[in-house]
Amino acid sequence: MPELSKRVGTFTDSVIRRMTRINDMTEGSINLSQGFPDFDPPAEITDALVKAAKEGPHQYSVTYGADNIREAIARKQGRAFSRTIDPDEEVVVTCGGTEAMMAVMMTICNPGDRVIVFSPFYENYGADAILSGAEPIYVPLIPPTFEFDRNVLEEAFRSHVKAIIICNPSNPCGKVFTREELTYIGSLAKKYDTFVVTDEVYEHIVFRPNEHVCMAGLPDMYERTLTCNSLSKTYSITGWRLGYVVGPAEVIENVKKVHDFLTVGAASPLQEAATVGLNFGPEYYEKLRDMYTEKRDYFVAGLERIGLKHTVPQGSYFILIDISDFLALPQFAGWTDLKFCEWMIVNYGVAAVPGSSFFREPVNHLIRLHFARNLDTLDEALRRLERMCELLK
Repeated sequence: MPELSKRVGTFTDSVIRRMTRINDMTEGSINLSQGFPDFDPPAEITDALVKAAKEGPHQYSVTYGADNIREAIARKQGRAFSRTIDPDEEVVVTCGGTEAMMAVMMTICNPGDRVIVFSPFYENYGADAILSGAEPIYVPLIPPTFEFDRNVLEEAFRSHVKAIIICNPSNPCGKVFTREELTYIGSLAKKYDTFVVTDEVYEHIVFRPNEHVCMAGLPDMYERTLTCNSLSKTYSITGWRLGYVVGPAEVIENVKKVHDFLTVGAASPLQEAATVGLNFGPEYYEKLRDMYTEKRDYFVAGLERIGLKHTVPQGSYFILIDISDFLALPQFAGWTDLKFCEWMIVNYGVAAVPGSSFFREPVNHLIRLHFARNLDTLDEALRRLERMCELLK
């Protein structure tokens, strides 16, 4: 057999999706690893899907998105950025936020370019950089508040980087970047003439008093910012795989070309139905935040009650759990966080993601859980975790 591409040997499969596969092989296990809800999307969206299934559209839309969904995205993001967005020139609809990020990276990066990634990071970012021929440069977010050292960040910028990737709110640590932090990052991007690529899929899952600020809405930042987003989390339709990119026309023109040859286009009936959600008013997003605030507070209170050390996210629906006390027990001597997660599924029926898959640093004592579940599901997961905690007594 001829030699395979060397780049595929430089990263593994998705650990997140791997944990879901292990979970699915264990009867009755509760999947708190891969972040998708166990409740339905809004009825308005599913009703629109039924209508689209019967009436269409069923054929190709415009490759970079049907007119109505691009117009809805332009209105929604225009409000967020406080500017007018051209739906024809500045928006591309993609097959999920994953393709949005990949299309952007392949558009802006040449082989050998460097890209700054904050650590911890969503695992796709490193692979995206490698697949686009770039080298990821990691800058740590420092626990427990996950702030960054400004000197370290500027030193990374000095290494002639092409872009910085910002996940805001951050997966997996739940950090919400402040306006002041984003303004500082933006000042470095302008000083060193780099792109800013933002992943804002959790933009509406932000807990008071934190505020989601769009980098593209800051002064003089739209021209160098590529905003990647997804409908998956906001409308509870992760399986629909609908995302988008918004940015300056001269860049988006080329993102369109990459997207066309990657996937041709997103599914037409799904675009039609999802447009209904994009046209929701502000009351929908307030209810979404209230719902996830209730879930976060319920889950955090349960973790406190059973004695598991944890972070408290400012945004997103992820929590990092400290398993140091377990790993200190003789029966877990020498274990990795991955082995612990596999053991936890088999023995207690709760699936998590090993934290090492998110960190460039040698972190082996954290696991990630999510709370995008009904309260009854979270309650049962907490009961199982409480039984696990009996090992510490």
